[in-house]
Amino acid sequence: MRSVLRHPARAALAGALAIAFSAILYRTSDVSPETGAFFRCAYALPVLWLLVRFEERHLGPRPRQLRLTAWLAGAFFAADLLLWHHAIEAVGAGLATVMGNTQVVLVGLIAWALFRERPARAALAAIPIATLGIVLVSGALEDGAYGDNPALGVVFGLLTGIAYSGFLLTLRHGAGDERRVAGPLFDATFASMVLILPVGLASGDLDFVPGLESHLWLVVLALSSQVLGWLLITVSLPRLPAVGTSLILTLQPVATVVLAAILLAEDPSPLQLLGAAAIVVGLIVASAGRTSRTREPVPEQA
Repeated sequence: MRSVLRHPARAALAGALAIAFSAILYRTSDVSPETGAFFRCAYALPVLWLLVRFEERHLGPRPRQLRLTAWLAGAFFAADLLLWHHAIEAVGAGLATVMGNTQVVLVGLIAWALFRERPARAALAAIPIATLGIVLVSGALEDGAYGDNPALGVVFGLLTGIAYSGFLLTLRHGAGDERRVAGPLFDATFASMVLILPVGLASGDLDFVPGLESHLWLVVLALSSQVLGWLLITVSLPRLPAVGTSLILTLQPVATVVLAAILLAEDPSPLQLLGAAAIVVGLIVASAGRTSRTREPVPEQA
């Protein structure tokens, strides 16, 4: 932990890169959205539990109210994972990840509506930029856009951003002691797994035995993104300057687009790539405006 605090930029970059592989690993596992979401949470829990035990030995047990708030955050996170995985199926790993990160724009508006936290001018300026990008990614202005159903992917992506905004806002307003990282993440992850289970069983798409290779990819997904990536980003970014925070947060969706093209042979159209670039510009504008005011960064889509 001390080494992370001494070099927060390196830790944040490592965390962003780990999370950038989330969509790639999910797609490579070749499982249903419900199966991927369930096992991403399930396989992360043992490691997080050990970290919670260590954390509570030093800081004491968490108050019950904070644990309940983390469970509410987990409900939002369950919706986020399910919607995001469906977006990946519809429009590809790269573009779905860019779409999911519209939460950087949405979170300011939702906080304004619910908590009377007026967004910065930069956040408001980012809305038309991101909106243009969304239209371009959807394929509405062209024929033959990449993805099985790019328009549906955009819908799922926007819903992902809303669910992720709810998760981040709930966790932020109920996390308590900022030194506690593993505890709230464990509770939210456990709640997500519990809530995904009935959804998967009801839909019939939750497969408990997808195959050994699929399970191995899901283990890597859980340990790299849900555990390592989240912990590194959560611990390091609050200790970085605002400009560095914005750049690092934007690295993740950009890296996912590049990795999806290289590793999954995804080939979005030029207009879709232009749309993705517009959304990323909107994310930078919104993030810079928020962090310059509050220095309270928000992790990217996981």
